[in-house]
Amino acid sequence: MRRSAPLITLLAAILVAAGPLAAQDATEAPPPPSLLTPNGGLIVWTLVIFLVLFFILAKFAFGPITEQVRQREQALADALESAKRDREEAAKLLEEQRALLVSSRDEGQKLIADARGVSEQMRQDIVTQAHAQQTDILNRTREEIRNERDKAIAELRREAIDLAILGASRVIEKNLDDATNRELVERFLASVTPSDGPRR
Repeated sequence: MRRSAPLITLLAAILVAAGPLAAQDATEAPPPPSLLTPNGGLIVWTLVIFLVLFFILAKFAFGPITEQVRQREQALADALESAKRDREEAAKLLEEQRALLVSSRDEGQKLIADARGVSEQMRQDIVTQAHAQQTDILNRTREEIRNERDKAIAELRREAIDLAILGASRVIEKNLDDATNRELVERFLASVTPSDGPRR
């Protein structure tokens, strides 16, 4: 508001001074003006008004206008710089995301391969353990069969000895004591070579 007050005062002074001159020119009947004919008074007043307006604009308007243009240019430059930084950051983030995706894919493939290896190892361990258990069961079963066979053979020998002693005592008709009879039969059976085992 303070800047516009001197401007209004100066314009009012120019109009007041130009009023009588315009009235004086209007009372005289000048010849019809031509565009190519120079008019000294008009040139002077045009030049004075131009210089006054130029001085007013230079003092009050050119500075703020220039400052506004400079601020606008700075804002545009800042916006362009910010957009450039944002674009570079977005490209960097995109590259990081791509690298993370590739590493995640590689890690996933590695985990799948590891899981396959572990599952294959577990399968082999289970098969090995099953074979070991099967072999152990077969060995125990064979041992139990062998023990049962030996028990059966021993039982058969005892029964054979008892039958032989009983038969011999009837034949001899003389009852020897059991310990002596048993010793004789066991010596006899021990002298007999056993066969390779029962035939299947």
